[in-house]
Amino acid sequence: GRANSALPVGDPGRPLPEAIEQVVAFYTERDLPPQVDVPLPLASAVQRELLKAGWHEECAVRVQTVDLDQLIAATDAVGSLSAQPSPAALALIEGRRGPLPEAARHVLTAVPTLAFCEYADAGEPHGRAAGSAVGGDLLAMGRGSVTTAGHADGEGARWLGLFAIETVPAARRRGLAQRIVGQLARWGREHGATHAFLQVESTNEAAQALYAKLGFTTHHSYLRYRLR
Repeated sequence: GRANSALPVGDPGRPLPEAIEQVVAFYTERDLPPQVDVPLPLASAVQRELLKAGWHEECAVRVQTVDLDQLIAATDAVGSLSAQPSPAALALIEGRRGPLPEAARHVLTAVPTLAFCEYADAGEPHGRAAGSAVGGDLLAMGRGSVTTAGHADGEGARWLGLFAIETVPAARRRGLAQRIVGQLARWGREHGATHAFLQVESTNEAAQALYAKLGFTTHHSYLRYRLR
């Protein structure tokens, strides 16, 4: 996934074919499949070199953004908040994306301003937030983090990043995903965020339809390439 992908931004300081060879060597030394996320049109030259070298496209991803006040106005809110995911939340992520090694679990929590939103059946919140009851089976979840976009003067906009918006199959089409997003949006505003962003694969039509309804628009796209 994204956490295990190289991101070509800026000048590598050497010819592109040589830089790509170094990427391959890095992954090979760690017994990992070489993969690169290519933002377009920014890294079109990298895309051309990867194709020449026999890499293949694995997926296309859209990076989408929205004004946070607009997102809050378009959503309700539900779920409890915690700085750590529950075992049920980790299981839900693994059910969609496959087993999570320890390094991946570290990536999920290795940011300072972070919240997991979880919602269980019978209207009971599921998690360990103060004052919340632990309910039944987990139905939906999401992860939010607030970061600052860097600028030369040290100032920057605060962004809410939304990840792992998941709903169990039996609970879909009940509006839980938009309410999880809404809860995280409100949390993000409390932590100074003014905009939100997320990433969605181009083949996930249901998610794209939901995010369009909530006001998200595509900022840019990237393609993930793997070496054959």
